[in-house]
Amino acid sequence: MHLSAYSPEAILDKRDPEVLQSLFPFLQLLYHLYFQVETDGWHNVPENGKFLLVGSHNGGLVAPDLYMFLVDWLRRFGAHRPIYGLMQREAFSSPRTLNSAARIGAIPATVQFATAALSRNAPVLVYPGGIDDVFRPYSKRYQIELAGRKGFIKLALRENIPIIPLVSVGAHETLIILTDCKDLMQWLREQGVVDASTPLTRVFPIYLGLPWGLGIGFGPNVPLPTKIYTRVCSPIYFQRSGRKAARDRAYVDACYEQVRQHMQASLDELVAISQR
Repeated sequence: MHLSAYSPEAILDKRDPEVLQSLFPFLQLLYHLYFQVETDGWHNVPENGKFLLVGSHNGGLVAPDLYMFLVDWLRRFGAHRPIYGLMQREAFSSPRTLNSAARIGAIPATVQFATAALSRNAPVLVYPGGIDDVFRPYSKRYQIELAGRKGFIKLALRENIPIIPLVSVGAHETLIILTDCKDLMQWLREQGVVDASTPLTRVFPIYLGLPWGLGIGFGPNVPLPTKIYTRVCSPIYFQRSGRKAARDRAYVDACYEQVRQHMQASLDELVAISQR
């Protein structure tokens, strides 16, 4: 069944706190023993209301820092306080994967679904950099990559809500990306050799990691054990909001750069902490 057959409300309703609670003990073991997570900034998260959490993640498709953030959320707010995470629409390719993802609060990354979640007064988590971010090369591990995508800015402006950035250090060492082959893939997309409409064709990673040693492509991997640091940054409130502000291209660009710089400064501080 195609995704269009489901209403946003039907997918939002699939979120199951009991599933999250059942996953929590295992994720908590990873949190404390495997990744030895240190985190700060949680006082920046409001106790209620809607807002946009904007993150940068690492470590390939496994993205362990994303799941460690989920552990922190469950530890502080429990499974019954809803949070919805935007995920590439391709992840909802079958009813089985749709149901599995939706039960932990993942929803398709569209304006329609994000707006529906916010209308429930629930926060929404988005990683704008997507595949460009999660597979960025090891040499760029300390650079914020939002891939020029500004839809999240327009969403925050239209909904008149703050953005709370998330940054992390360490997960880039769970899967060491040697190169993302982005320039090659861009050329192949332009030549029509690969499908330009598919996000996965934006990069083709070559990496070091378990279980393959030297690996290529998007096969499953086991994250290497490494210490992860995460930070919830201070909220960003924009001076203007509403649909008119969201249609102002120059203003949207300025807001995007404000968020990127805020995240980069926070990441730089976290890097310094991790290297002490």
